Amino acid sequence: MFSLTVRRHFMVAHSLPREVFGPAQALHGATFVVEVMFRRRALNDDAIVLDIGAAGNIIEDVLAGLNYRNLDEHPDFAGRLTTTEALAEYIAQAVAAKLRDTDDGRELTGIDVTLRENPDAWATYSLDLTV
Repeated sequence: MFSLTVRRHFMVAHSLPREVFGPAQALHGATFVVEVMFRRRALNDDAIVLDIGAAGNIIEDVLAGLNYRNLDEHPDFAGRLTTTEALAEYIAQAVAAKLRDTDDGRELTGIDVTLRENPDAWATYSLDLTV
């Protein structure tokens, strides 16, 4: 199994209105480092998993809809909590959708999205793309 990981960051505002989240119940800002790992069984004809530049562009396109946004007002999250875990899943699904109809995208076996809130806390969502 081969993998390629590309990292970017984005900033949001959001609230997590449940008692379990303590002070994060109130509107606050968060800066996330996102790492997207693309997995496939064999390299393509160019001996790569996916072009790094293309992967970065896809991630940036997905993050553009989130960056500097108040997620409490974002239509994709209406009625949903925007926890780190939920955001990782959202990003994985959005990246997968952009790759679905590409040659390399059809060969991917999975995408793992890790969101780091700080050096000591992160969450990962793994999306299996095999049939």
